[in-house]
Amino acid sequence: MELIYLSQADVESLGMSMREVLDAVDRGFAAKGRGHTEMPPKPGIHTRPDCFIHAMPAYVQELEVAGLKWVSGYPPNPGQGLPYIGGLLVLNDCQTGLPLAVMDCAWITAMRTGASAGISAKYLARADSATAAIIGCGVQARTSLMALVETLPALADVRCYDLYPEAAQRFTSDMAARFPALHIVTCASAAEAARPGDVVVTAIPIVVDPRPDLDVGTLKAGGLAISLDYDSAWTGPAMAACDKFCSDDVGQLLATKEHGVYFGAIPGVIHADLGELAAGLKPGRESEDERIFSMNMGIAVDDMVTAKVLYERALERGTGVRLPL
Repeated sequence: MELIYLSQADVESLGMSMREVLDAVDRGFAAKGRGHTEMPPKPGIHTRPDCFIHAMPAYVQELEVAGLKWVSGYPPNPGQGLPYIGGLLVLNDCQTGLPLAVMDCAWITAMRTGASAGISAKYLARADSATAAIIGCGVQARTSLMALVETLPALADVRCYDLYPEAAQRFTSDMAARFPALHIVTCASAAEAARPGDVVVTAIPIVVDPRPDLDVGTLKAGGLAISLDYDSAWTGPAMAACDKFCSDDVGQLLATKEHGVYFGAIPGVIHADLGELAAGLKPGRESEDERIFSMNMGIAVDDMVTAKVLYERALERGTGVRLPL
């Protein structure tokens, strides 16, 4: 018996596009909505303030994929020249339970997180959404914009803000080169960036006490807020002002809330999770003026359906290192 080891370079070399990740994640959400997945809330350990190491298992019956992601998020890392997100993903054979592959999960995490923003936009944004705001200009901001380009055909303007101006400038320069048809500008504050946004994506590090000068404000009528950073960037009143509050996984959201650190000010009524929307079990946007909030925590189903495509492609191409069990 042997397994395949895929380094981050191996994973990236397989050339899975954002469109392919979006399609895989959408299928995963739909399977989840139909009740064809097993995914317990992720347990974690916390070795330093605002840092986490999480275990994220999932089984997607419809696609016959199962595994575990062991992922960390350490906000101090970039200051030491290290990535904020890191870890490994293990795929298991659904028939025997034996491991099939071990792969770096940083690229997977970045792409499936961006894809979740795209899925939120697919079901919850106005079809004519033309302006996106990006708060926090790191890796997940980049993949989120990649996904929004795929799902919002009218997208023309992007407004961005980061607490560190040099990060916002890098984002603007890099993404303008990647998407020359978009008009991308940096703004002096989070509120200035978000105020005109048809879709507002927040992707700052997940911290208990974010910087006090980060004030995204209240979503405009008809807008969609997509939080990739728990409730780090949004106040309780801003979330309460929305007509619908959604999540990528309600069970995980409520389980995390029980710990008493995050989500204390979320609305009491949760309209739907993205699985229910993807499976057609609940409606998404129902009027042009609705303010809608999507709290996307990142779920293991998204990781596994993405990893399955990568694993199958690696088998076809002979990518990676074969290791004995």
